[in-house]
Amino acid sequence: MRALAILGVKNEGAFLLEWLAHHRAVGFTDFLVFSNDCSDGSDAMLDRLAQLGWLTHVRNDGPNDHAPKDKGPQWSLLKAADRHPLRKAADWILFCDIDEFVNIHVGDRTLPALLAALPQADAITLTWRMFGNAGVIGYEDRPVTETFTHAAPETLAWPWRAQQFKTLFRGAGPWGKLGVHRPRNPDPDRVARWFDGSGREVPELAEGSRSFSDYTRPNYGLVQLNHYALGAMESYVVKCDRGRANREASGLDMGYWVERNLCQVEDRSVLALDSRSLRADLLADPVLGQLHAKAVAWRKARFATLMQDEPWRALFGRLLMTPPSRALDSKAAAALLAHQRPASRTKAP
Repeated sequence: MRALAILGVKNEGAFLLEWLAHHRAVGFTDFLVFSNDCSDGSDAMLDRLAQLGWLTHVRNDGPNDHAPKDKGPQWSLLKAADRHPLRKAADWILFCDIDEFVNIHVGDRTLPALLAALPQADAITLTWRMFGNAGVIGYEDRPVTETFTHAAPETLAWPWRAQQFKTLFRGAGPWGKLGVHRPRNPDPDRVARWFDGSGREVPELAEGSRSFSDYTRPNYGLVQLNHYALGAMESYVVKCDRGRANREASGLDMGYWVERNLCQVEDRSVLALDSRSLRADLLADPVLGQLHAKAVAWRKARFATLMQDEPWRALFGRLLMTPPSRALDSKAAAALLAHQRPASRTKAP
């Protein structure tokens, strides 16, 4: 079985080796990684990893004629990935980000175990479990999965964005294009079977919906997608400076922080899949080890530079002032949900 993970990075070299080691341990056999105009040496790291046979690296720098100008580099990445031979050769495909970690709860916690539990599936939704900041201020060169261990509760009614998903899907399925959250352009004459992270069939997704009809039921029985969207406060400031990959405006602000800083439940389950030896082997490579250290140093230096400007100091101050957020259950969110339009949950790309 060939399982392909598609990833885009910009100035995230400090996190790259942990992410790759974890997903190799999960069972992904191929990685198609796009770099977008990096300043921290991420592109050089990817070149070295390609030399070592770990992945395929494609540069996605600068303007791209294949994507609308207001869509950002992620859209041109998807266009290029659709045409790539690795996409055509893959049995299973996942498009995800470097702050997302597949966390399987069945069997030996690998992709073959998950697929064996759902042999009839054409697509499996990997629902986010949002891991909050939990008061971590300074960025350190430590594994993200070990540093941030407090997350959103298993069920919540608001913020609903905290339980969006990415999709693991069959390469031979009926879809014509890759998408950010789910594959797109299905063949209307072919029927696909979709299952959620607890193994239930979700016909609304098979019929084209881009969100669940019910976000308040447990959805992590077989698999979840750990989403470390914030990181340390210092690292979040650097992330805001970078901007978001799927739109021209950054969209990263205190609203983004508050809706994702969910820390109500401790969850260390991702650590049950041990990828430390793989990560150590990568760091032991004399080229990669130095490039990783340079990416860490770049991140710290970039934060120090940003702190010379008042708007960035103000953002950092607001982060320091803001406590962890409280996810709302149906009762607590009732006054808000009474005014919600059903279509408001179908906007994810």
